[in-house]
Amino acid sequence: MAMTELGRRDRKKLATHQTLRSAALRLVAERGLHQVTVEDIAEAADVSVRTFFNHFPSKEDAIVGLDPERVDQLSEALAARPAGEPPLAALRAVLGELASTMVERSEEWPLRMEVVRASPALLPRLLASFAIYERALVEVIGSRTGTDPDRDLYPALATAVAMGAFRAAVASWRTNKGARPLPKLLDAAFTQVAAGLPAPDAAEGSARRGAAPGRPNASTCIGASRPARSTTSKQGVA
Repeated sequence: MAMTELGRRDRKKLATHQTLRSAALRLVAERGLHQVTVEDIAEAADVSVRTFFNHFPSKEDAIVGLDPERVDQLSEALAARPAGEPPLAALRAVLGELASTMVERSEEWPLRMEVVRASPALLPRLLASFAIYERALVEVIGSRTGTDPDRDLYPALATAVAMGAFRAAVASWRTNKGARPLPKLLDAAFTQVAAGLPAPDAAEGSARRGAAPGRPNASTCIGASRPARSTTSKQGVA
């Protein structure tokens, strides 16, 4: 994401912040959440405990907590998009930049998700962080469209659609271990949204699931005792 040039002191602070995050994730992934202390994280990052608390209020925040400056960067990037650009296009561009940033730290995000899966107590804090990001975007969309983010439906709806596409792309990227680049997955998600989310072709879906052409899949076998529906009726249901 585009950022103003940082001074030497700010670059050093950001580097320490990231080192602490990485150390916390690595240690918790190895030992488990309750087997890691703030002192362990500080030692692994080669800083003092006091320095740790200058960056994070707790070890949980070091793992899944919010970075306020990133929220500001995201909001500023959205506000800076061309005034006449449709809201979803603006959100697509900004989230695309965020996706590129995540790719640069591609090892960190899958590890964070693994840690959260192993320690469900972290999930509420992670979701709260996502909610703060989303709310910041809702407010900018409200400002760009002249709508009230608290009373009008549009800002929250547009942002929810965009964030849903983003989360779906990230989930696919993570599940498939980065086999397809995240920015391309995000583009595909937004393209489907723009097209009205047409249902995938049944034959293509079967092929993706590994079903042999011309042979019934599992769902067909379950309903084999029922009369077969015509192709026309199937299309009508779809």
